[in-house]
Amino acid sequence: MYIIPEPQKIVEKQGNFIFRYDHKILLKDSCGREQFYHAGILKREIEESAGVSLQITRGESKRAAITLELCQEKNIKEEGYLLQITANGVFVQAKDTRGLLYGIQTLRQIIRQEGGQLSCLEIEDYPQLQHRGFYHDATRGRVPTLEWLKSLADTLSFYKINQMQLYIEHTYLFEGLSEVWRDDTPLTSEEILELDAYCTKLGVELVPSLSCFGHLYKLLSTKQYRHLSEMEDAGMEPFRMYDRMAHHTIHVLEEESYALIKSLILEYMSLFTSSHFNICADETFDLGKGKTKEKADEIGVNRLYIDFVKKLCDIVVSKGKTPMFWGDVICGFPEFIHELPKETICLNWGYAWNQSEYNTEAMAKAGATQYVCPGTGSWNQFIPLLKNSYLNITRMCEFGKRHQAIGVLNTDWGDFGHINHPSFSIPGMIYGAEFSWNEKMIEFEELNRRISKIEYRDASENFLSIVEEISTKFVYGWWSAVMYQEAIATKGEDGKQYVLKEEEISQVEEKNTALLELEGKLAQCLQYLDTSKRADASDYMIAAEGMRVLNEVGLAVSGCITDSKQLLELAEKLENWFYYYKQLWRTKSKESELYQLTHIICWYADHIRELAGR
Repeated sequence: MYIIPEPQKIVEKQGNFIFRYDHKILLKDSCGREQFYHAGILKREIEESAGVSLQITRGESKRAAITLELCQEKNIKEEGYLLQITANGVFVQAKDTRGLLYGIQTLRQIIRQEGGQLSCLEIEDYPQLQHRGFYHDATRGRVPTLEWLKSLADTLSFYKINQMQLYIEHTYLFEGLSEVWRDDTPLTSEEILELDAYCTKLGVELVPSLSCFGHLYKLLSTKQYRHLSEMEDAGMEPFRMYDRMAHHTIHVLEEESYALIKSLILEYMSLFTSSHFNICADETFDLGKGKTKEKADEIGVNRLYIDFVKKLCDIVVSKGKTPMFWGDVICGFPEFIHELPKETICLNWGYAWNQSEYNTEAMAKAGATQYVCPGTGSWNQFIPLLKNSYLNITRMCEFGKRHQAIGVLNTDWGDFGHINHPSFSIPGMIYGAEFSWNEKMIEFEELNRRISKIEYRDASENFLSIVEEISTKFVYGWWSAVMYQEAIATKGEDGKQYVLKEEEISQVEEKNTALLELEGKLAQCLQYLDTSKRADASDYMIAAEGMRVLNEVGLAVSGCITDSKQLLELAEKLENWFYYYKQLWRTKSKESELYQLTHIICWYADHIRELAGR
C-alpha cells in the first residue's frame, strides 16, 4: 500500500476493518459545515472504491464506521492528523480543518487501494513545510477552463498542497482593457470568484499572481499604453513567441505607469480571499536600456528596480496582504531585500536538474523570507521531462530545508504557446507535494510506481515509467521548431542554427522507432488502468505522435528528406495530427492562443510543401 506524500509515521497493526452497507460516517460535535463537505468527498470515494454508500451523521451513532473529530486537547501539529484503522472502526482526529481534511485524503488513498477491507494501522502525520504550492501558467498559450481548474484544485488537495497560483499577464477580463484581451478568451471575475470559493473549501489558498513590471507584452503593445514601455516602438514588431518573453518592461519613472499597475493590482486583488499577492517582477530585461537609461547611468539599474518593487509591495501591504515576488533579479544584489516591507516573500526559482544552491544560500544570508521554486519540466515539451523535474525538485527542496525556506512553489510554465497538455504536469506536481511534505528521500523509480498506482490507478505500476521513457525521445524539439519558424517567417533569416545537427539526424530513426514501441506499451498498459483513467493513455499517445511527426519535420527542414512524395505525405501527416491535438487542447483549455500554434503548424505544412516544389 502506498500513501503520497508519505506520512511521517506509520505503525501497522494486526487485523482488518470491513465496510458494511449500514455503516455511517460520523461527524463529532466539534465538526462544522466544512467537515460535512469533506465527509461528502470521503463518502464519494467509498462509493467508488468500496461499493457501499455510507450515510453521514453527526453527534453519536452505534453504526459509525468512520469518526471524524476536531480535538484541541490532542498533541497534534498544525495541519497534522492522527488516523487509526481498527477492527471496530476508523478514527481521524486533527486540531484544524486542514489537518482533518488531510487525514481524510490519506484515508481515501488507502480505500482506493484496498477497497472494502482495510488493514489496521496507526498514522501520525504532519507537514515539514507550512506552505506547499503549485503555480500554473494561464497566460502564454493556454487559458484553462473553470472545470479543469476545479479538477486541478481537487488534485492539489488530494496530495495535501495548500496553495495554488495562476500566472496572469493579460488573460483576465480587466475593465477598460479590451484592447489587451480582445483576441483572447480571458478568465472572468465570476470564474475567479467561483474558483476561489471552491479552492477554499478544499483547503487550497488561491493566491493572485499578476505580472506588474516585466513580461507585459500585450499591455505594452496596445495603442493605448505602448507609450509606457521602457523601449521605444513597443508593439510595432510582428508577434514572436521569443520576443514577447524577452522584452516589454514598463517605464518605471513614468507616474502613469505606477497608477496603471496600481489600478490593476487593486481590481484583481478584490476577487481573492488570499492573504498573499504575487507581483511577479521577474526578468525585467529592458530596465535601464531605453527611456530610463540616463537615470540608470546615474543611480544604477538595481536602484531603479528595487524602488519600483517597493512601491508595488507597499500597495499590497496597504491592503493587509503579504507581497510575493520572483527572486531572479534581486539575487544579483540580495542586500537590497531589507528595503522591501519586512513581510515580503522572495520566490527563489531555479529549474535545472543540477540547479545551483548559490541563490538560495545568498538570499538566506541576506535575511530574506523565501520559498524555493522548482519546476515540473513541462515547458516546450509535448511530455514533461520527468527525470529532470524530479532531480530539480528534490534539490530545491533540500536547499529550502538547509536554508530555512518557509515554502515550496512548484511551477508549470507555458513558454512558447504551452504545448504541454495541462494534466501531464500532474506527476511533477506530485513530486513537489511529496518532498515539501516529508523530507524523506524516495527514489525516482519507486515514486513513479506509487504515482502510477494512486493517481492513474494502474495495477501494473508501470504507467509512469513508460511515459517517462517517451519524454526523452524527441530530437527536433518545440523550442527549435518555433525559433526556426520565427527566424524565417518574421526575421527573414535562414534559420540554419535551429536545424538538426549531424549527430541529431542520426538519432531520428532510432527514437521514432522507440516511440512507436512505447505507444504499444501504453496500449498494453490499458488493461491495468482503471476505466476512469484510460483516456490519459490516449492523451499521451497523441503527444507521442506529435513528437514523432516533429522529429520528421526536423529531418525535412534540415534537408534530409528530398523526395517530393515523402514531403507531401509529411505535410499531410502533420496537419492530420494537429486536428486531434486541437481536440485534446479543448478538453482542458479555452480557445486562448490555439490560433498561434495553428499559425506555426500551418506554416510548417506549407513550408514542407514548398520544399516539395509545390
